[in-house]
Amino acid sequence: TYQQEGLEILGFPCNQFMNQEPGDETSIQEFCKKNYGVTFPMFAKIDVNGAKAHPLFTYLTEQAKGMLGTKAIKWNFTKFVVDKKGNIVGRYSPNTNPKEIEDTVLKLLAE
Repeated sequence: TYQQEGLEILGFPCNQFMNQEPGDETSIQEFCKKNYGVTFPMFAKIDVNGAKAHPLFTYLTEQAKGMLGTKAIKWNFTKFVVDKKGNIVGRYSPNTNPKEIEDTVLKLLAE
């Protein structure tokens, strides 16, 4: 909806949550496009927790802790909002509907 205004959504598949992403990058991307209409970039499958966590997620979870101050990502579809300068604005649970983040995104796009 807001891509023309500068919003970029990035997807990072992860198989650390009950093996929900067992396929390779191509099959994951095809599944997401077919079943969810995903048109945003989907990156290579990575770990988001533990010793092999991708450095991006190490940074995100250090800067924006989850419930009760935990760093660990509890489930797929955890969302992070990052502003144009790379500052983390918020971390949202997998249950957060993207519509609930819309006001935050609109404010950032207006800056």
